[in-house]
Amino acid sequence: MGNLFCLVQVDQSTVAIKETFGKFDEILDPGCHFLPWCLGSQLAGHLSLRVQQLDVRCETKTKDNVFVNVVASVQYRALADKASDAFYKLSNTRSQIQAYVFDVIRASVPKLNLDDVFEQKNEIAKAVEDELGKAMSAYGYEIVQTLIVDIEPDEHVKRAMNEINAAARMRLAANEKAEAEKILQIKRAEGEAESKYLSGLGIARQRQAIVDGLRDSVLGFSENVPGTTAKDVMDMVLVTQYFDTMKEIGASSKSSAVFIPHGPGAIRDVATQIRDGLLQSSAHQ
Repeated sequence: MGNLFCLVQVDQSTVAIKETFGKFDEILDPGCHFLPWCLGSQLAGHLSLRVQQLDVRCETKTKDNVFVNVVASVQYRALADKASDAFYKLSNTRSQIQAYVFDVIRASVPKLNLDDVFEQKNEIAKAVEDELGKAMSAYGYEIVQTLIVDIEPDEHVKRAMNEINAAARMRLAANEKAEAEKILQIKRAEGEAESKYLSGLGIARQRQAIVDGLRDSVLGFSENVPGTTAKDVMDMVLVTQYFDTMKEIGASSKSSAVFIPHGPGAIRDVATQIRDGLLQSSAHQ
C-alpha cells in the first residue's frame, strides 16, 4: 500500500539510502517519506545505527614461542552523518574489521612473553581500538569499544602452567610443614629437658630424705638401746631392707631383677658396700 502511494517507512535507529535513477540522492531519517518511484526514486537499502558486536578469534605466537588464541570483542556502529560512506564504501564491514584486528594483534603479541600478554591485555585492546578507529572512521563507522575477552594458550601449555603452579604451592606447603615439625621437635625437646630436670630434682630430694631418715633412725636407736653402735644399727637396717626387697622381687611373677652375688653369706658384704657408699656420700656433702 505504501508503494502504491509512493510512501516508505524508515524505522527508529535506522536510516534509508535514497537513489534517483541509480545515483545516491539523500539519507532518509526514521519516519514516513514520499518516494516518487515514477520519477526514478527508489530505496537502495537500509543501514542500522545500532551498536553491533563482532567477536574475533586470532591465533598468534608470543615472544617465548607459545601459541595462543586471543579473542577480541569489537563494538562498533555506523555514523548517521556518514551513512553514505558506510553504505557504499564497504561491501563487508565485519571482514574488514576482522582483518584490522588480526593485523594489530599479530603485531603486538609476538613482542610479549606469555605472562606479559595476560598482564597487558588492556594495552593490546587499546592498540586495536586506536587502529580500528583511525581506519574505520574513513568508512563512516565508529569504534565504540574494544575488549580482549579471552587469552587461551595451547592445552599442553595450560597443563604445564597448572603443574608449575601446583608444584610451587606444594613446595610452599612442604616448607611450612617442615617448619611446623621443627618447632614441634624443639618444644618436645624442651619439654623432655624440663621433665628430666624435675625428675632428677625429685630423685635427689628423695635420696636426701632417705639419708635423713636413716640418720635419725640410727641416732634414735643408739640412744634408746645402750651398748649399740651406729654401725650395728645400720647393718640391721640394711639387712631389713634387703629382705624387704627380696620379698617384693619374689612376689612379682614378671620381675627380672636379682642380686649377684646372692646368698646368706653375702649379706654382710652387701651391707658393707651400701654403708661405705652412704658414708662416702655423707663425707662429700
